Amino acid sequence: MRSHHHHCRKKTFWSRRDFLFQSGGGIAGLALADLLGRQGLLAAGAAQSDACAAPLAGNPFAPRPPHFEPRAKAVISLFMSGGVSQVDTFDPKPALARHAGQPLADSVVVRQGHPGPLMPSPFEFRRHGESGIEVSEIFPHLGAKVDELAFIRSIHGRSNDHIQATYEMQSGQIRMGFPAVGSWVTYGLGSESASLPAFVVMNDHRGGPLGGPNDWSAGFMPATYQGTLFRAVGDPIVDLQPPAGMTVTQQRARLDTLAKLNEIDLARNPGNSELAARIASYELAYRMQGCAPEAVDISAESEATKKLYGLDNPLTEPFGRQCLLARRLVERGVRFVQLFHGGLGQQNTDTWDAHSNLKENHTLHAAETDLPIAGLLTDLKARGLLDSTLLVWHAEFGRMPISQRGVGRDHNPGTMTGWMAGAGIRGGQVIGASDDFGYRAVEQRVSAHDLHATILHLLGIDHTRLTYRYKGRDMRLTDVHGVPIPQIVA
Repeated sequence: MRSHHHHCRKKTFWSRRDFLFQSGGGIAGLALADLLGRQGLLAAGAAQSDACAAPLAGNPFAPRPPHFEPRAKAVISLFMSGGVSQVDTFDPKPALARHAGQPLADSVVVRQGHPGPLMPSPFEFRRHGESGIEVSEIFPHLGAKVDELAFIRSIHGRSNDHIQATYEMQSGQIRMGFPAVGSWVTYGLGSESASLPAFVVMNDHRGGPLGGPNDWSAGFMPATYQGTLFRAVGDPIVDLQPPAGMTVTQQRARLDTLAKLNEIDLARNPGNSELAARIASYELAYRMQGCAPEAVDISAESEATKKLYGLDNPLTEPFGRQCLLARRLVERGVRFVQLFHGGLGQQNTDTWDAHSNLKENHTLHAAETDLPIAGLLTDLKARGLLDSTLLVWHAEFGRMPISQRGVGRDHNPGTMTGWMAGAGIRGGQVIGASDDFGYRAVEQRVSAHDLHATILHLLGIDHTRLTYRYKGRDMRLTDVHGVPIPQIVA
């Protein structure tokens, strides 16, 4: 009998072995599918009824209902690039002063050279508010806000490398190619604004963060869910305006023609989500030409408001402008605003990466951000927006309790401190703890997955149900991990 592989010729008949194999394989596949379906292990189809399922056909930005009643409608993420020292800001360690000059342990992992002994903080800590929470003297304005903040002193990461650690805090993974938190939020909830992006990113005036555009990438999702980079000054979006000489009527006619052609293609290929996203993106870009400039035009703001954010001081003006724009954006329905402080200028100077002179570095960057962030909290509360807006403050990792070159501190993913505010969160509380020296999180350890699960929960999303099918697997922001922080979501 002639083999069906012989000379790659077309097969004209089957052997008994071929017939039984093909028939048995097909029957086995049907049986397997039936068993998996009965156990609920098959991926949901396109017609699934999950509240945070795939976007409505033709409009990836269409608002979608959450899984349960949300406490927040929008998020403002304040990311301090470079790695803030927890023991010099929000996690006081008196033991560092008592044991100054002594070695920490033989098992300490350092990233760079010149490790030294235990180094006490050069800053004083003071108690604030009714809660009496201690805050470093370099944050006097945030110190006055402690009763509105929930501090998390046990956040930890998996990498002591800037880029990988930033990826983890932004996407849950230490590798590039995964969607950022803002992308997941946009995918799950859509947008409340028809004329502005759902996910906006603003960089430090000195440059972008370590990791670059991967920090706000949509990863394996359609590109429409990636963050839209806004500039704090000038045109908010590069190349947003039409070419010189093109009238509004001409541009509208071109877009209408393009939309008709795309709709014809979409009708022939109804499953092409990329094409549907492209159509929606063109229309959004057109609407943004009229709305985005107004959203970032702060000239109508009162002088008192500008002063509240520190716009009258060259030191606080750059980040103060970002914080003010963040308020204006969430006020107009933007779902997720990501602010980066610390840019790729002179490393160890333009970011919080204090290897060589911690006192000078942290004094400078705290002064740049303290007043603007406190102003943002005050302004949101005064406008009735704080209860519906979640603020998250954190970095990629903390810093070591031992000295580096006698005056700096090395990277430390073992523990860091962050805080959350707004969204009905009870302020004036401290969650978790690091050890006596601030080297490792030891009580109620909080991972990036736990942080992300908490953010989604406050937005009304069950992080285990927000999935995106990719390469045969239902991917999650939290992978197979994550537990919302009980004191935050209570």
